[in-house]
Amino acid sequence: MLATGWARVGVGAIFNLATGAVAVLSSAEPAHKVALSREVAASWRRREIALGEAIAPARPARPRLPLLLPPRDMKRRRNLGSPAGRIALIHALAHIELNAIDLGWDIVARFSGDDLPPAFFDDWVGVAAEEAEHFALLDARLAALGGAYGDLPAHDGLWDAAANTAHDLLARLAVVPLVLEARGLDVTPEMMRRLKRAGDPESAAILDRIYRDEIGHVAVGARWFANLCQARDLDPASAFPDLVSRHFKGALKPPFNHAARSAAGMPEAFYRAAPAGV
Repeated sequence: MLATGWARVGVGAIFNLATGAVAVLSSAEPAHKVALSREVAASWRRREIALGEAIAPARPARPRLPLLLPPRDMKRRRNLGSPAGRIALIHALAHIELNAIDLGWDIVARFSGDDLPPAFFDDWVGVAAEEAEHFALLDARLAALGGAYGDLPAHDGLWDAAANTAHDLLARLAVVPLVLEARGLDVTPEMMRRLKRAGDPESAAILDRIYRDEIGHVAVGARWFANLCQARDLDPASAFPDLVSRHFKGALKPPFNHAARSAAGMPEAFYRAAPAGV
């Protein structure tokens, strides 16, 4: 097993990182989720709290709005040349980032009882904190465009990845950062170009910030995936497509942003060997 770097504290003994992560997951209001993410992350970075252990909820708390629909019932987004189309895009991205906050904190809470080093939690607290900032930026941009988070229906399939990998950290690492976040690297540059063509450089700049951060998130996933494969005596290039085929509903769809994936330390052999889409 991986070596730990501290003595653990018991559940409920003091306020700790794991219970702080659960508090974020249990917060329904997005603004409170963002504020609490900042507070817990700052306390952890200053080492004011210990790791602890906690039981993560099966699903994070959600506000009354937006209305959550099955993926098949979601309407196609409008042309970005219209204000309504840009609001729809930013709303969809804000919803993704809200789920990303919870995915980051879920990995902290759910695997807090595993034998993992402090650096693992340093990395994932950093990821969760950056996802909170991404949501805050998109939420503010929605307001500037005349919209608000919750105004439009949203996709209800985003938590499936967490549910399908709740039992195994290696599967979680394969599916969330190395499939879902890596897909963001593939599609975001084109969204930025479309927003610029539509005369919205402000939204494009936010996506550029998110894109650069997400390269780091995929890098965190790739690093810990390789680390855990080594601990389990597995070949990462073989383990990745096997885990994806068993725990991800769907296929990996090209085109792939090879440059960004390479910058994140994700070998092309990983996704070339995984189940392919069209």
